[in-house]
Amino acid sequence: MELFHLIASVLQQPVTMELTRMGVVYAHLIACCVAIGLVLTSDIAMIKQLFQGTDSTAADKEHLHMLKKTVLLALAALWVTGIGILALDYSQKGAMYFLNPKLQSKILVVVLLTINGWVLHSVVMPAMDKAGSLLKLDINARTIALFSGVVSGVSWFYGAMLGIARPLSWKYSLGEIMVAYPVLICLGFAAMTLLVKWAANRAEAKAPARLNPALASW
Repeated sequence: MELFHLIASVLQQPVTMELTRMGVVYAHLIACCVAIGLVLTSDIAMIKQLFQGTDSTAADKEHLHMLKKTVLLALAALWVTGIGILALDYSQKGAMYFLNPKLQSKILVVVLLTINGWVLHSVVMPAMDKAGSLLKLDINARTIALFSGVVSGVSWFYGAMLGIARPLSWKYSLGEIMVAYPVLICLGFAAMTLLVKWAANRAEAKAPARLNPALASW
């Protein structure tokens, strides 16, 4: 019993709380950085393939599955460490802490990111595996894949911005903080739709020449 009280008293010390929070925030940051780095490199590789007109290889598919597992682990770590941060801050600041619009916006983005992640891994990636590439998906599946991919990219970067945006705390409403979020998604979706349509048209134009080599000389 005395040992329990000793441990409890140590954990309640301000210095201990600060160091604990620093460690949890550091783990939270690492999880976010890993996910953003993987998502960014994957998106750049996909855009590069669309511009070059190359098809996905077996190595690309293997990388996609590895990306899926790693991002899922990073998202799980983000939730665990995020809940830890919320618990530590709540113990110090009370229920008023949750009324901060910046905090509410960050939680909202993470929830949307999680729902979108389920769509990506349950609907989009199985369809991509079956079709072989983004351009070979039917129009409906391709639209879902593009929208879900854009939401993923915007959400990771928007959430990271909110994580370091201390000047926004208590100064702006939830609507004001989130106003750029749907705008970025719409712009990203429009840009990717145009890029994929251009790549698909180019692939269709090249198809007859591949089927009939004699046409290549004309």
